[in-house]
Amino acid sequence: MTIIIKMDDSDKKLLSLLRSNARLSTSELARQLGISRSTVQSRLRRLEKRKVIAGYTVQYGSEYEGKLIRAHVLMKVSQKLTGKTYIALKKIPEITALYAISGDYDLIAIVTAESTEELSQLLDDIANLQGIERTNSSVILETRFVR
Repeated sequence: MTIIIKMDDSDKKLLSLLRSNARLSTSELARQLGISRSTVQSRLRRLEKRKVIAGYTVQYGSEYEGKLIRAHVLMKVSQKLTGKTYIALKKIPEITALYAISGDYDLIAIVTAESTEELSQLLDDIANLQGIERTNSSVILETRFVR
């Protein structure tokens, strides 16, 4: 059964404000939306209850983010150890995203590091995990655009 979640313009504007800055206070959200604090609070509770909002996160500042080294890591995983490998990969905080893919490899991870030395160690750590049969990494040199 698919649940259809309907949102009005205020919900959409609230989500947009939170995507820009999840630390905005309820009072500031209310001021920018032109509604009461209690209305904002009830909308947030409703959106959380309906799983529209799953959590709040940190967004890096452009100066810090610009210094990070990013890479894509393709991984071939032993099918018998897939579950254990997922659990181990999820524990690595430098992995910002993990996708199951089709083709010669089973997974692709997006990883971040503060230095080439840290990236090298991270790639070794991933390659040495139980269940990882093979990896292939590509360092991201430049971001042209993100949507």
